[in-house]
Amino acid sequence: MKEISGINHVGIRVTDLDKARQFYEQLGFKFIVGPIGPEPVAIMKHPSGVNINLILNANSGIDENILMDVPEKHPGYTHMSLDVNDIGAVEASLRKLGIEITEGPITFPNGGAMLFVRDQDKNVIEFHQDASA
Repeated sequence: MKEISGINHVGIRVTDLDKARQFYEQLGFKFIVGPIGPEPVAIMKHPSGVNINLILNANSGIDENILMDVPEKHPGYTHMSLDVNDIGAVEASLRKLGIEITEGPITFPNGGAMLFVRDQDKNVIEFHQDASA
């Protein structure tokens, strides 16, 4: 469809608004509004223009991310990937914040790189640097 012009937001199911908000604020997201709507949802926006909707109805006490941590492979979105221009600086910032890097950094043969973290509810976030960055 040629009418698609970009991604509006990523929906992330979480158990606790305060904990989720604290985590994503460390990554530079700003709280906009919430909870609102029947789900309910809280909206956060990064200065880069990336929007996230924190969907506030996850069951608490779950030890695994069903899309990533169990042997059976279920359909669904497994992670979001955020473009960055300096993976080394991202790695240093994450370590300084005490956010565990769960995989990487991985460097591609073409010079690009990526690393992964998880939020407080085990949702996966990739930081991705293109080779051209």
